[in-house]
Amino acid sequence: MRNMKDKVVLITGAGTGIGAAVAAQVVEEGGYAILVGRRLEPIEAVAAKLNAPDAVMVAAGDAGSAYQMDRIVREAIDRFRRIDAVVAAAGTVETGAVLDLSDDAWRRQLHSNLDTAYFTAKATLPALIKSKGAFTILSSIAGLQAMPMTAGYVVAKHAVIGLVRSIAMDYGHEGVRANAVCPGWVKTPMADEEMQPIMAREGVSLEGAYAHVTSDVPLRRAGTSDEVAELCCFLSSDASRLISGAVMNIDGGSTVVCVPTLKM
Repeated sequence: MRNMKDKVVLITGAGTGIGAAVAAQVVEEGGYAILVGRRLEPIEAVAAKLNAPDAVMVAAGDAGSAYQMDRIVREAIDRFRRIDAVVAAAGTVETGAVLDLSDDAWRRQLHSNLDTAYFTAKATLPALIKSKGAFTILSSIAGLQAMPMTAGYVVAKHAVIGLVRSIAMDYGHEGVRANAVCPGWVKTPMADEEMQPIMAREGVSLEGAYAHVTSDVPLRRAGTSDEVAELCCFLSSDASRLISGAVMNIDGGSTVVCVPTLKM
């Protein structure tokens, strides 16, 4: 059975969406959450909502910066003495095929989705080795397949799966587990923004846009942040102690669909 009691979990991208949902579940189950985000205001808002000052640490900083992540990890260990698990949920998406992306947009996508995971891993691995802990990265079904007009995001999300496998391979003998979670459509503020062009084009509401993009998904719906957070917390807990190097889809069945046969 999953049990987060007394677990110290560092969460990047904790100011919104899946990261915030992970923090809530950790604290609700008696664990401790280190909330990392680029902007102070959103993570402070999450901390205020959790209303558990003894169990929550707010740490503003860029997860894609080695210097800032080293600082945050030092502060976290000073306060909680250890880190048992990491959930790397930081990331953004920008649209554009290869010829459409500016060089800056390309670098932003690699920074926000790949650098953040890499530098978070590099900063936290010494602590995870001591605790024989777990490292979970939020990839995406875009890390398994190509989505249209999102070249930078697709490349970065494929790359973080390689990072997970490398960590699992290189640090498994030290007791560290590493896994990737690949959500499909999930109702988050970031996904809500992606729905805007569909709403305009199809003349539908936000819910109608989600229904449109999931019409060929076997379960016929988008997921929720809480559902993805449940999987992240499972992988961070002792209940998953033999799971490492895994790539887990949580997509309503999206990746089992044989696209060429949909119109048969």
